[in-house]
Amino acid sequence: MATKVLVPRLGEGVDEVTVTKWLKQVGDSIKELEPLLEVNTDKVDTEIPAPASGVILRIDMQEGQVGKVGELLALIGVAGETVDSVQPAVGSVEGSKIESDSLSSSKGQKPEPQPATLNLRPSTDLGFISPVVAKVAAEHGVNLSQVKGTGLNGRITKNDVLNYVESGKSKAGGQPSNLQPSNLTPNTGTHDTLIKHTTMRKSIAHHMVESKQISPHVLTVMEADMSKVAKHRAANKSAFERDGVNLTFTAYFMMAIVAGLKAYPQTNSSWSDEGLLIHKNINLGMAVSLGEEGLIVPVIKGADNLSLLAMARTINDLAARARTKKLQPDEVKGGTFTLTNHGVSGSLFAFPVINQPQAGILGVGAMQKRVIVIDDAIAIRPMVYMSFVFDHRILDGASADWFLAKVKETLENWA
Repeated sequence: MATKVLVPRLGEGVDEVTVTKWLKQVGDSIKELEPLLEVNTDKVDTEIPAPASGVILRIDMQEGQVGKVGELLALIGVAGETVDSVQPAVGSVEGSKIESDSLSSSKGQKPEPQPATLNLRPSTDLGFISPVVAKVAAEHGVNLSQVKGTGLNGRITKNDVLNYVESGKSKAGGQPSNLQPSNLTPNTGTHDTLIKHTTMRKSIAHHMVESKQISPHVLTVMEADMSKVAKHRAANKSAFERDGVNLTFTAYFMMAIVAGLKAYPQTNSSWSDEGLLIHKNINLGMAVSLGEEGLIVPVIKGADNLSLLAMARTINDLAARARTKKLQPDEVKGGTFTLTNHGVSGSLFAFPVINQPQAGILGVGAMQKRVIVIDDAIAIRPMVYMSFVFDHRILDGASADWFLAKVKETLENWA
């Protein structure tokens, strides 16, 4: 009997996932607990393992499709097994699932793998092109007529396209895939390239536009003298390294934010129509860049209970796992305030977008030695601009500046 692969519940409040990548295709063999596919929830990519060993009989959700917890993703069984009676995922898009009778066969006969179709327009010379192959070809601008297929009956596989790209022939070929979308945006030139939006990029776009529509964003900026923090870090960096921890400036900013939120709890709140929801716990989000893929915001839960060492260790762990896509969905939820260190790329000022439903976000610029005046004397100090963007429904200019001044004071008087 075929084993159903269902959309699992990956965390509290996670009711649906987006299928981002199938690691196996119909007809492939797989072992129990071997990664079968990747899904995305709130910008967190998670591998779903196979619940049993066998052969992939059917795939019911295609890449880019959203599935709710408990819906059918795929079927795993033995070669030749009949799967007519197994219902596909509820709400599957027409044309995005394999017809059951295409996998029916008499006992002992291995069915020919039939990839799911997405109503793509195959070339009469190419034969059947699977959605995965079409997607890869479109992303790399590959003319599939120039690719030699090594699959069943000469069918072009994903690896055929990737090998073709790596060989550099795609650049020489010059012609884009005949499966490129036809609904290009206006002003698209003949030689322009369309880069499809990833699930993460779509999610970022949605959240940023939504935040701008929800909160009246206001920016206030102060600069902090980081002399004492820099001195403390230099004196303690080696000791932290012996404990396996990299002491970064981010840890100091997080500790200073905690001090500011404790002093002005209204900043650690969320807006509601009934009133302000002041959060008891301080859960700090930290924006982590994933390069061209986008960014993700893991959350440090209970940040107000952490020492500098514990804060630095937690930052190291979350940042490392964010970049290697090993975060759990719960680890990007529940934030009450966010820090974004845009200065790592050399930026001095920024106007960050609030991570809803939080009251504000603090942007930290690049630390630079600058000439400043101290007690009517000229001095050179390591300075940093701090850009605090706040929800004007929750905070006014004065209360926002009180919070930011507390952050500044904590950093400048570090002992």
